[in-house]
Amino acid sequence: MLRNKRSSAWFEKRREEYCVLIREVFDEYRQVLGAEKIRTILVQRGHQVSTEYVAKLMREMGLSSIRTTAKQDYLKLHEPEKKKNILRQHFQADRPNQIWVSDVTCFKLRNHYLYTCVILDLFSRKVIAYKISKKNSTQLITSTFKMAWEQRTPEAKLIFHSDRGSQYTSHRFQQLLHEHSVIQSFSNSGKPHDDAVAESFFAIFKKEEVYRKNYTSEADFKRGVDSYIEFYNTQWPHRTLKNLTPCQVEDIFMEGNT
Repeated sequence: MLRNKRSSAWFEKRREEYCVLIREVFDEYRQVLGAEKIRTILVQRGHQVSTEYVAKLMREMGLSSIRTTAKQDYLKLHEPEKKKNILRQHFQADRPNQIWVSDVTCFKLRNHYLYTCVILDLFSRKVIAYKISKKNSTQLITSTFKMAWEQRTPEAKLIFHSDRGSQYTSHRFQQLLHEHSVIQSFSNSGKPHDDAVAESFFAIFKKEEVYRKNYTSEADFKRGVDSYIEFYNTQWPHRTLKNLTPCQVEDIFMEGNT
């Protein structure tokens, strides 16, 4: 029994001594060395110890070479905010400027494409801003958002929902939303129904306007878009709005809150 106690005390003392030595070498070499290299240095300094023993004590002390975790730590630090789907196909809002939804569609005019970005207010389904461009760029998205913001001047806690297109996920656009304290929401990958309101608008727009016309120029196309969106906002009855138009829904809301 006495021998066992002495043996245990010796091993514990040896463990404590090596913990100190390992910690000293670990810090001395800027926390970049793993168990094998620390063991090599300890042997050079006259300490006989195995790599396995050094590794065991390092685990017990929670020491890990920053070289092995550097990439993970860097990615974690610089990881963009996870793209959350806040709406989850619940396309309802209690008031105007609570949730905006957006999408981009393209139309081929002769030998080039024209891209149309729209932003709709989920409460009224009203198209509150739209832009047309020859490029599907971040500039198209940001300029459309700025137009909507200037016209609507929304209050705090606005949610902006779109698909995961590179323009919507770009640092430039996300920074713009951050500057305006806007919460960004994204459709899940491969699920267009997550952005069904904007998708539905474009489906109607193409059936009732684009596929029925033979545009002679870009200016002619823009006039057609202007005319249709004016019609859509002021005259198009929505079944989801009890057959009211987007403008009627917003007018009724304003009357009830004045």
